[in-house]
Amino acid sequence: MKLRIIGLLLAIFIPTAWSCTGIQLKTKDNAFVSGRTVEFGLNLDLGGVFIPRNYAFKGTLPDGSPGLSYTAKYAAIGGGMFGEMAISDGINEKGLSIGDFYFPGYAGYATITPQNKNNALSPTEFSNWILTQFSTVDEVKQGLKSVVIAPTTPKGWPVLPPFHYIVYDKTGKSIVIEPINGQLKVYDNPLGVMTNSPAFDWHMTNLASYINLSPLNAPPVEVDGFKLQQFGQGSGLHGLPGDFTSPSRFVRAAVFSSAAILADNADQAVLQAFHILNQFDIPMGSVRAMENKTVVAEYTLATIVRDPQSLKLYFRTFNDQSIKMVNLNAFDLNAKQIKTFSMQGTQQVIDISKS
Repeated sequence: MKLRIIGLLLAIFIPTAWSCTGIQLKTKDNAFVSGRTVEFGLNLDLGGVFIPRNYAFKGTLPDGSPGLSYTAKYAAIGGGMFGEMAISDGINEKGLSIGDFYFPGYAGYATITPQNKNNALSPTEFSNWILTQFSTVDEVKQGLKSVVIAPTTPKGWPVLPPFHYIVYDKTGKSIVIEPINGQLKVYDNPLGVMTNSPAFDWHMTNLASYINLSPLNAPPVEVDGFKLQQFGQGSGLHGLPGDFTSPSRFVRAAVFSSAAILADNADQAVLQAFHILNQFDIPMGSVRAMENKTVVAEYTLATIVRDPQSLKLYFRTFNDQSIKMVNLNAFDLNAKQIKTFSMQGTQQVIDISKS
């Protein structure tokens, strides 16, 4: 019964759900970290997944029959949803990372034919395949020629999610992959920024509307001898869009990540990424959808930051704002089975009154 209720809600709210935002930061010592928020209007049952090397997978076609068969070349760790043993956001042992982002109204998966069915994966199996097969963005670009994304509802999911994807590697290279009209379109992503619909190239073009923005305060001006100057700080960013729509979040993410003062190292950049991603945190009740006389409030379920140098994945959740970390190097990369770990928790308030 619970799954049926979730399925009904997802079917109603897919057009307006998921306001996820992604960024990448560079450090003074030329390291990179990336991170993102995860938003939805109900609990996605987020859970941690570890995949060892040499684990065998089979893709899934819409009718449940097998698609692409592959074996994990690289171990990986990350988060999955609805109990599926596939990583929708994570990092592998070579420092390659990926994130699934909602792409409603634009995602168009391939039509499955006898010719392509053996190369097909579901939308979540696709990200899992990339993490376990490739070490660099350039390798991903070449590998995409051999695969299609099938319109297969992932295991455990009540509905078919419309996704597009961002990929980062250890050197800071980034690409966006978008399934449009059955084809995979690939864009270089020099800013490392990601949100949702519309298509990535539209977002990049839209940035030209905000080239006046600057982290530097606007200088005073004189009009007919009368001097005008800013009230307080921040006049250089006057006009920065502040709402939670995907285009506005993309602009803010581009501005905040590019304006960030370089951290000394990746450890500092991880905390800096969490601070920047705070700007995209949606308080429950601020974003709502009303359809069929039902209200669902979208909110930030989790925030994730990835360090490809140390292979650490950091996260915090709605119910526990303490930052937690899992280290891929702490796992047996040659284990025989997939392992899971909890990403949930309850916030502990520390009383320091008598300290």
